[in-house]
Amino acid sequence: MIIKNNNKLIISKMKNQILALTVGLLSIASFAQKNELKVVEKAIKKGEFKEAKATIATLESTEDSMDPKYKAKYFYLKGSAYSKSNIQKAADAYNQLFDYEKSIGKPKYTKLAKPQLNELIQTVSKKAVAQYGEKNYKGATENFYLTYMLSPADTTFLYNAAISASIAKDYDASLKYYKKLQEINYTGITTQYLAVNKATGKEEDLGTKSNRNAMVKFGKYTKPSDKTSKSKQSDIIKNIGFTYVSLGKPELAVAALDEARKSDPKNLNLLLNQADMYIKLKQMDKFEELMIEAVKLDPTNANLFFNLGVVNAGENKFKEAIGFYNKAIELDPEYADAYMNLHVAIMSDEKAIIDEMNNNLSNFKKYEELEGKQKDLYRKALPSLEKADSINRSIESVRALLNLYDILEMTEKADVLRPIFKEMRSE
Repeated sequence: MIIKNNNKLIISKMKNQILALTVGLLSIASFAQKNELKVVEKAIKKGEFKEAKATIATLESTEDSMDPKYKAKYFYLKGSAYSKSNIQKAADAYNQLFDYEKSIGKPKYTKLAKPQLNELIQTVSKKAVAQYGEKNYKGATENFYLTYMLSPADTTFLYNAAISASIAKDYDASLKYYKKLQEINYTGITTQYLAVNKATGKEEDLGTKSNRNAMVKFGKYTKPSDKTSKSKQSDIIKNIGFTYVSLGKPELAVAALDEARKSDPKNLNLLLNQADMYIKLKQMDKFEELMIEAVKLDPTNANLFFNLGVVNAGENKFKEAIGFYNKAIELDPEYADAYMNLHVAIMSDEKAIIDEMNNNLSNFKKYEELEGKQKDLYRKALPSLEKADSINRSIESVRALLNLYDILEMTEKADVLRPIFKEMRSE
């Protein structure tokens, strides 16, 4: 019994010694961390960032076990040390700081770090905008995305990164960013707070609602109004599809748009984006199917009927094309392209008449009959061509008109148009 008691006593003493040793080691480690952070702080104040980073590197392996008393200061100093050389690493440190101090309820260093992080965000975002303006789309992509990583709430920068990557033909990055936008349900909807400047009479965007209302109240502006932009979600889905096509994966493009439409089958923008995809894939039969569906969703949309006319004309179904062009004109009497295409569709019978004329060069009676038929066709096509020219004159419409006027011996009209055509050709 005595021996057992002695053993217990010995074990108890050993436990106490181990505990004391552990506490001692922790105290030494804590003291060392404190001293090293002082070294970092002094180096940063002197602008010796290389030295500051070297000391920080020795502390990185102890982040998880660091004394809570120094953890916030460590993250703050780490962010400051890397702010000039590695923005991403600096931002990560600041964000770790924010999370940590939020968890302990003491935002001591957060107050110091937030202005510094905001400064980094401004620096990177300005660089991205400048690079985009200089057409350095690869650099712009990197910095737009970095801005988003620095400030995840500013999702517009992720959208800008996706667009820049697409222009730079970095389709893998573009697809990644567009999919991320889809995941976070990015809409890109913005509101402009407008009012008319009394001094200039021009409408201006005054930035915020409170600022606009204040300017109206002070009497400097009138006629306040709000203008809300459209959602970019359908554009994002469309761009995902086009990116898949660029990557040589058209089947994934079609699948992406099909999936999107299942969740919102009556969304006309999604339908039209899917239709655009089939044009890109040269599947005009599928395009036509979707156009017919689109017409049912929006029966007063002249563009939809115009597109159906184009598809049918491309398949040499000119009678159907003429019907669709006439419907587009009925809905929009000033639709210049519809008038021009109607003229072309009516003239589609010309080739057959000319071929028959060439086969009857020695048969004068038949030839004259065909010649009359040709002129009747021109007279039928002329009104739509004249209307197209009156709405939107171009060198093509003037050339076509002159040709018809000359064949139909409409000398007065041809004489008026000839100098106009000559001037247009010389421009």
